[in-house]
Amino acid sequence: MKRLLLVLTGVASINCVMASQPIQLSLTPEIALYDRSEQIEGLALSIWGENPQTALALGFVNGSTGQSAGLSLSFILNYAEDYKGVQWAAINYTKGDFLGWQSAFVNYTGGTMKGLQTGWVNYAGKLTGLQFGFVNYAESAETGVQIGVVNLIPSNAWFSELPDQLAPGMIFVNWGF
Repeated sequence: MKRLLLVLTGVASINCVMASQPIQLSLTPEIALYDRSEQIEGLALSIWGENPQTALALGFVNGSTGQSAGLSLSFILNYAEDYKGVQWAAINYTKGDFLGWQSAFVNYTGGTMKGLQTGWVNYAGKLTGLQFGFVNYAESAETGVQIGVVNLIPSNAWFSELPDQLAPGMIFVNWGF
């Protein structure tokens, strides 16, 4: 019985160690060292890569699936389902929630954006943090500030809830608290 328990413990330990990969190299998600469903915990170097990850992702197009985290540096596009960390690229797209810093020409977070967006155009479903850009748009702002030429928070009322909210659209600065 002790041997069986020892063997099962060993197999479980090997399984836990093998559950994630330390490095991913990919030309596309289909032409890569590991399948796109493998968790990457370390380094992802890609022309176009797509994995769930807690990693430093360097490439032309970096895709992060599931609950991912890390630092994504891309020449063209970073896209994610939910992400925590830093994304720098020409375009950053997060379908769900983002926590951290997005910096690009265009930043998009469909869910809650907690942190900092810096770019020409910034979009957040719900803003908790700072948007700094030419055009900033947030469906709503829980505790957020927008600094730019065009700042839009459609859920804000026109000056009726000062100082908690400013207006649906303002030049230079807008907020919702």
